[in-house]
Amino acid sequence: MAEFEADSWAAALTPRLVQFAAVAQHEHVTRAAQWLGVPQSTLSRAMVRLEADLGVALFARRGRTVALTPAGRTFLRAVERALAEVERAAESVRADADPAAGKIAFGFLHTLGSETVPGLIRAFRVDHPRVRFQLVQNYGEAMIERMRAGDLDLCLTSPVPDAPDLVARRLDEQRLRLVVPDDHRLAGRKRIRLAEAASELFVTLEPGYGLRRITDALCAEAGFKPRIAFEGEEAETLRGLVAAGLGVALLPPPAVPRPGVAELTVTAPRAVREIGVAWLDGHPDTAPVAAFKRFLLSRRGQLLPR
Repeated sequence: MAEFEADSWAAALTPRLVQFAAVAQHEHVTRAAQWLGVPQSTLSRAMVRLEADLGVALFARRGRTVALTPAGRTFLRAVERALAEVERAAESVRADADPAAGKIAFGFLHTLGSETVPGLIRAFRVDHPRVRFQLVQNYGEAMIERMRAGDLDLCLTSPVPDAPDLVARRLDEQRLRLVVPDDHRLAGRKRIRLAEAASELFVTLEPGYGLRRITDALCAEAGFKPRIAFEGEEAETLRGLVAAGLGVALLPPPAVPRPGVAELTVTAPRAVREIGVAWLDGHPDTAPVAAFKRFLLSRRGQLLPR
């Protein structure tokens, strides 16, 4: 983010740019003052002060009229670009906050992207057909940092975060399965205690991912530390590694069944991950963000496909 010192040119000149542009366009201080709705004497003093601050004559004065000097014409071109950019920025933020057609910056886990999130957006847009979404897929910690940076309005994540600057609400839970190659010694089983896989090589997400923390915690609860063969960034990549015989994994169910693997229900410990929505505490919501937040909270217990 750009920083402006209190004594910078931007801080000193910005309040007078519209005044300067009006005088330049009208070529008459009195008419420009009437258009701006300020006293003519106030506008005249402002232009004299502007020239004094810059140390450059911007106007050639001829009676009641003024004309731009070469320096004034150069300055005007830059001022017009700056004012046009401010106008575009104002229109953009107003459009993003529009109740009917505004924008929601929404983050979610990769594993929710193929089925859950498209279904949520489709259902939300039944009543809000013109609302736009900026969608970001990432792991939980990265999304939370993007929220703190102002890039996201809210996110679906797991585990449900607990931090003083966040508000988080649990929405649903998702069972995790032990995924093994289809020719594995356990592939014929329907159910398994996780401790029975203690001797296996695991493929997992990288440290920092929520599902990795859950995997480590469940294995610890089952009485062992998993031996990690491969680490990745995407659940379906891990499923592919399992299909290739490179290890086993604790994963949420796939949107579409994957050949080459068997998926076993874990009976002990209880293998689930909680899915929640999080946003910055005290952060004001635009109308579309507030509507989507209410929609998500109304889906408690019904967030995930059954």
